[in-house]
Amino acid sequence: MPNIVLFSGSSHHDLSQRVADRLGLELGKVVTKKFSNQETSVEIGESVRGEDVYIIQSGCGEINDNLMELLIMINACKIASSSRVTAVIPCFPYARQDKKDKKGAVERWSRAPISAKLVANMLSVAGADHIITMDLHASQIQGFFDIPVDNLYAEPAVLQWIKENILEWRNCIIVSPDAGGAKRVTSIADRLNVEFALIHKERKKANEVDRMVLVGDVKDRVAILVDDMADTCGTICHAADKLVSAGATKVYAILTHGIFSGPAISRINNAAFEAVVVTNTIPQEEKMKHCPKIQFIDISMILAEAIRRTHNGESVSYLFSHVPL
Repeated sequence: MPNIVLFSGSSHHDLSQRVADRLGLELGKVVTKKFSNQETSVEIGESVRGEDVYIIQSGCGEINDNLMELLIMINACKIASSSRVTAVIPCFPYARQDKKDKKGAVERWSRAPISAKLVANMLSVAGADHIITMDLHASQIQGFFDIPVDNLYAEPAVLQWIKENILEWRNCIIVSPDAGGAKRVTSIADRLNVEFALIHKERKKANEVDRMVLVGDVKDRVAILVDDMADTCGTICHAADKLVSAGATKVYAILTHGIFSGPAISRINNAAFEAVVVTNTIPQEEKMKHCPKIQFIDISMILAEAIRRTHNGESVSYLFSHVPL
């Protein structure tokens, strides 16, 4: 692949190396450091003039620092005369802040910002020509950009994992932990030719679920909870308890982005899961040491193929939304 340079940010070097290996490329030289006042400094260690540049940086860990590092790397490559700069962001930062919510007893609109739009503006102003990301929390975030955005799907890898690791998958039921994920679970259920259910949840406040109502019959079936992300895991752990009490024989959770902050690990360890499966859009090595239920699906193949197709001017979104690996 001529005229292509692949850089890694500091958020998830392992994933970047896996992508580079699949493409048969060496990661580009870049030095990232902080000054004593905590300002981020980035130095690109090789020429990118006329090159097609891809920068892999996930929205995890020290999110604000990693976002700033990505913006500086984009700008450094842009002003060094690269032909195109593509930001590969497996987990898009601030994706949950994608709209204004109604709050209060009289359902008044809050004064909260739409931070996902702000991040989109920052990436564009920094000089990004193209964005590649995975399983956006809300698909309308693509409309926040005036540049091309490819929202890849982990669904092909999820289907493959289910068929290879759950012997009773033909007698399973795909469950969404909230109404917002209904489209995601119906797509997977249709591909597996099984039924689906959903759980209606009501929240008193962020990260705290008040009440759950199961819509669907899970009795004597393997229940597979599917969601795009899990943070403190209150929702999926309550959902697992709900499914077990409704008669499910086993409960699995499959998530694209395993954030697992706060009490998440202890909650998973105490919950009724056979396994909690996540992709490696976010590093999971340390969390897996403390929670044997966590397993990961490697999505470096999907990112590598998206980069290859983008570089060659081929279709990306259609491939990953319709064709399994």
